[in-house]
Amino acid sequence: MHLVQRVAAVVLTLGLSASLVGCGFHLKGTNPITAPVAYSKMSLALPNNTEELHEKLAIYLGAAGIQLSNNPDAYVLHILDYTPQRHELNGKLIETLLRLTVTFRIEDAQGNPVTEPRTLTASRSYQYDVATVNTDDQEQKYLNEVIIDDIAQQIVRQISSNRLPKVVTKPTTPAQP
Repeated sequence: MHLVQRVAAVVLTLGLSASLVGCGFHLKGTNPITAPVAYSKMSLALPNNTEELHEKLAIYLGAAGIQLSNNPDAYVLHILDYTPQRHELNGKLIETLLRLTVTFRIEDAQGNPVTEPRTLTASRSYQYDVATVNTDDQEQKYLNEVIIDDIAQQIVRQISSNRLPKVVTKPTTPAQP
């Protein structure tokens, strides 16, 4: 390469990098935000047959600085509802819609709710032609993994950004005589 082309490439690279930094762009995972100090130790309470979600949550919670612990003083991330759905729309092509709805809340070690329940939904769809080679099972398996990963990331982002609404405790008033 000629010297002019090299200089132009360097200037272009530096200019694009500066514009990305100037607009606030940052790579995923390099954000200095970590989980709130209150949630530094947490255990997981998930329904049966949710091993994949448990695995993803363990990975992402650890990356956010939350230590998974079975200590009696640890907060509990309780998955209240785990509902996968599959809908098929028949036509010349078959379109399949996969949806996962998860409701969760954080509880203290005694099982008292700390946050209000939060419901998250992730969905993906795909099409296939029955007349051709059927890859429905492989596509569905892959997209289910993607959906579970998406839900786990959403849960951890909401915990680490402290965006979960706290449970409002109603003050108790003494009974009137």
